[in-house]
Amino acid sequence: MTTTLTTRLAKLRARMAATDTDLVVIGPSSHMLYLADLAPHGDERPVLLLVSASFAGFLMPILNVDSSRQHTDLPFFPWADADGPAAALDELLTATGIDRTAPSIVLDETMRADFALLVLDTLPGASRRFTDDTVGYLRSRKDEAEYRALKAAHLLNDRAVAAAFAALKPGMTELDVANFIGAFYKDNGATTEFCSVCFGPNGAFPHHHTGNTRLKAGDAVLIDTGCRIDGYPSDMTRMGYFGSAPEGYGQIHSIVDHAVEAALAAARPGALASDVDRAARDIITAAGYGANFLHRTGHGLGIDIHETPYITATSDTVLEEGMVFSIEPGIYLQGQFGLRLEEIVMIRNGVAEIFSEMPRTAVAAG
Repeated sequence: MTTTLTTRLAKLRARMAATDTDLVVIGPSSHMLYLADLAPHGDERPVLLLVSASFAGFLMPILNVDSSRQHTDLPFFPWADADGPAAALDELLTATGIDRTAPSIVLDETMRADFALLVLDTLPGASRRFTDDTVGYLRSRKDEAEYRALKAAHLLNDRAVAAAFAALKPGMTELDVANFIGAFYKDNGATTEFCSVCFGPNGAFPHHHTGNTRLKAGDAVLIDTGCRIDGYPSDMTRMGYFGSAPEGYGQIHSIVDHAVEAALAAARPGALASDVDRAARDIITAAGYGANFLHRTGHGLGIDIHETPYITATSDTVLEEGMVFSIEPGIYLQGQFGLRLEEIVMIRNGVAEIFSEMPRTAVAAG
């Protein structure tokens, strides 16, 4: 195993000890990728990584063993279709050394329900919870290598978004712009994580599906996009307009930008995630647009584009050094335009450091 993976397993075992956890059970997921650098094919055949205080190993369909062996030196407990997984799982559980009578186990909340039930049926006396205070806890606190990977992805994203605004022409469709951005990513060694392009009134739908709407003068332009490079994604929303800004655009842009700044100031070690949400929401509410801010202020970002911590009005998560999340307040005016500004930040050296270096000022194109 690499030094990074060895360190992560050691940190997980320390968290398991601190949380009285006997066994962590992980399915084919980003949790498995984080702990073992392995993303095996996921279908109906059970694949599990089990970690105890003294052992870590895989339950693995035999047809996946050879390809998976290239990525990990952890032991496999293979099973064949003709036999089923029960005997191999029993051997793996024995190898973990846990007391099967009433173990405290953590289940990967993203795994298939039948995988989870396979484990629970084998350990009927187990108490179980999900990964929030173990693997999730570790993943929400990024290290310097993850910081560098995220920074690189965001700097590439800056270039792609700037190029896309510069390329806007009348009659282009939203899909044309999304394809331009995707090609930019590919030409620079990255893949598209997602891309949402919204012209005019489409921006008032926070989860608009990029389509064949054509660009015309007076349209607001919302680009929310992210790439993935070296295993980590970027995410950013920037606003502009084509030709001339729609009525009220400048005022709304200023309100949302002030909301971003208020949330940035609130995002400090020891603050609650809800404090950050409140800081942004209070600015928009005071301006008279509280009913037009339709979603939470942010989400965590790491291996997954959405992961903990979530920046919501009800979250009691205490922000700590290393946490990475979005700050993305918005105002959505149906039939006119929507305006969202998004930064991904990391709590680093006591402040919220922004990954992007692209200004949030409106981009005037055309």
